[in-house]
Amino acid sequence: MMVLETSISEVTLLNRGKVRDIYDLGEYLLMITTDRLSAFDVVMPDGIPEKGKVLNQISLFWFEVMADIVPNHVVVHRVEDFPKILHPYAEILEGRSILVKKADPLPVECIVRGYLSGSGWDSYEESGMVCGIALPKGLRESDCLPEPLFTPSTKAELGAHDENIDFDTAAGIIGRDLAERVRDISLKIYKRGAKLALRKGIIIADTKFEFGMIDDELYIVDEVLTPDSSRFWPADKYAPGRPQESFDKQFVRDYLKSIKFNKQPPGPRLPREIIEGTSARYLEALERLTGHGIK
Repeated sequence: MMVLETSISEVTLLNRGKVRDIYDLGEYLLMITTDRLSAFDVVMPDGIPEKGKVLNQISLFWFEVMADIVPNHVVVHRVEDFPKILHPYAEILEGRSILVKKADPLPVECIVRGYLSGSGWDSYEESGMVCGIALPKGLRESDCLPEPLFTPSTKAELGAHDENIDFDTAAGIIGRDLAERVRDISLKIYKRGAKLALRKGIIIADTKFEFGMIDDELYIVDEVLTPDSSRFWPADKYAPGRPQESFDKQFVRDYLKSIKFNKQPPGPRLPREIIEGTSARYLEALERLTGHGIK
């Protein structure tokens, strides 16, 4: 069952983001991960079958793995534990939704790069730096970095583009103490996740985290180390010096580049082979990481 958009009339729709629909339940929020796909910050008109369930279940896996590093916002994830008013929507909600605590999100996204790819590679080619951090000369595209880098970005509104910033700029936005905390936590999560994923045959090249404050305590929110928020590469096919094969939406980005998409809405319709190929990549990522398919 493809879920591109939800409508639950009994509760208030708080936000419809690029991928998630969020409803206000009073004390908690209902977060539904749909099958929508965004690329270059543009939501595509075609969804990816099972994508929402994959993202939700990978995040739940990582939330548990990282629980001793930072608390997360998840309250419950089984529909039978949701308020009874939501039970009639079980078919839509099952496997792709969670109840979460309400958090005040930080206005920066916390990006960690372990490999030189994407906008990081573009920046390095131009200046030898990534977000103000100077790197050794002679690195190739997709090279493993000497140490993972924390490279924050602004958080754009729907349809706009995030902007890479340096650490001092992030500190000016959220305060230096908090910036140092999210930097250290982000690096710790990435290093643990990358090490575990590599044992499962996946290189996590880079990733993006979001944090929020709940009762003056820092929480990780939204999603963790998914194929939407990260670059996942098959370790057995890794070869630096070029773009890599992937388990993530890079497959869609590459297609959009091939048709010279201008990165402005509306997005183009996607061919069947791109939709099916992307779905297969997401499903394989879930199976490799967790040892099981969709629940």
